[in-house]
Amino acid sequence: MVRLAMVIAAMLAASPALAQTMSADAARRFVTGKLFAFNCFDGSRGAGRIYGDGSVIASVQLQGSGPVRALWLPAGTLRVRGDSYCASLKGMSIEPCFNLTRIDDRTFRGAVSGLGFAYCDFTRRMSVAGMNPRVPASEPMALGTASVVHGAE
Repeated sequence: MVRLAMVIAAMLAASPALAQTMSADAARRFVTGKLFAFNCFDGSRGAGRIYGDGSVIASVQLQGSGPVRALWLPAGTLRVRGDSYCASLKGMSIEPCFNLTRIDDRTFRGAVSGLGFAYCDFTRRMSVAGMNPRVPASEPMALGTASVVHGAE
């Protein structure tokens, strides 16, 4: 269960002088709705998003081996408690909270409060692997650039 909690912190170091501890509100603004890849202290890795309602959707490979698993956690799983970001998971007797440290404009570290060695590093990704980012709606799409997905009718 601690490993699962780390993955969720997930879903929250150019130089230690640049690192900045984020309040729960600042963390919410920094991560909500954005895609992040993560690598954890125990080898676990993956990618996912945290949504504004506290839900999480991710793909996770525990301890860096074995199958990649889809992870969906319902609304309210991640929530603010005081000035901390915490996880509420069914079946866990504790509600772990996380220290989130912003490293730069794209990177942060999430560590279980009181267990600094138990952390994941998160790096913002602009698109899903192998796919180009979508053209923003404010820009017109040039003729001849549209593509058709075969078999999606």
